[in-house]
Amino acid sequence: MGDVNPILELFDTAGERAVDRAIAEYRAGRPVALVEGGDGLLALNVEALDENVAKAFDALSPGRSRLVLPAARLRRLGIERTAPGVVSFAIPDANRAEMLGLRIDGRIDAPVSPTVALDEAALELARVTLVAPAVYAIPVVREALPAGIVQVQASDVREYRAAQVKAIRIVGRAPVPLEFAAETEFVVFRGGEGLRDQVAIIVGKPDLAKPVAIRMHSACLTGDLFGSLKCDCGDQLRGTVQKMAEGEGGILLYLDQEGRGNGIANKMRAYKLQSQGWDTYDADEVLGFGLDQRRFDFAAVMLRQLGVSSVKVMTNNPEKIGALKAAGLEVVADKRAYGRPTAENIRYLASKRDRAGHFIDFDAMVAHAPITD
Repeated sequence: MGDVNPILELFDTAGERAVDRAIAEYRAGRPVALVEGGDGLLALNVEALDENVAKAFDALSPGRSRLVLPAARLRRLGIERTAPGVVSFAIPDANRAEMLGLRIDGRIDAPVSPTVALDEAALELARVTLVAPAVYAIPVVREALPAGIVQVQASDVREYRAAQVKAIRIVGRAPVPLEFAAETEFVVFRGGEGLRDQVAIIVGKPDLAKPVAIRMHSACLTGDLFGSLKCDCGDQLRGTVQKMAEGEGGILLYLDQEGRGNGIANKMRAYKLQSQGWDTYDADEVLGFGLDQRRFDFAAVMLRQLGVSSVKVMTNNPEKIGALKAAGLEVVADKRAYGRPTAENIRYLASKRDRAGHFIDFDAMVAHAPITD
């Protein structure tokens, strides 16, 4: 990894910097080497694989290429799994890797072996990179790894999210009057999830010595900005801010976790599947994702940095309530955050209620819906 640079060490650890670089390389479609002791695993996003790359991988360690897949994708391939697994490639074959890792009609065609630590670290790298959770990889002795490939310790990848939570910090703030909340301040945090920023919107003048009304709102480009009818996100966003402004104020945390933490590209892939009849959670599972990839521990850190220790949560999601409690915040109440039911989102809302345990009452939603001409 080279000599320690005393200037760089003032900012973060060498391990965190290595993961940042690995994220950039992996997302760009270049291979990354995960290492542990004398072992190495050359890993590539399966979306970037072609026949020439598959042959080049095989040349490094003939007959040992593998595809690492999460449990959700393996279930969709026809094998019941609760843990990730590995499919071997005795012969390099990019088309087969695409079939197993990406295609809707893919079916398992070989035995599935258990993963090792390096395999699971590669999957974690794919998760924080927001690309397809399917890794084409080949084990290579660390000393034989090709020159110029970014190397990262597997332990640093495993610890990266927790390190980002600890490192989250305020980098800017300013008043931004909104349509339904003229007295509003935006506070920008750096960190929490990968190389992204998070925003806290302080509405009014909430008394931080008392329980504060808060909402953790995951970014939804389609719903928040463009008014998509496929979800209720935009309504929830604007509705909770308006209620805070009309009440004693509050804080909305706008978290960069598009598509339940899967990223905008994977969200669009899931939307295409939904347009073909798939349920929202089944569509994510086809792509290799579980029910929800989001984490909310860094949201609790944001609230603490703003001086909040006791909250009234505006949410329908029990996972958010549990996450705040687990992080040590006092949750004194939880209230629903309803949007409008539409012909386009009714199945989506029912799935969230029935499969993820969200507190959704359709009669209450209709009662809260704004009156339109």
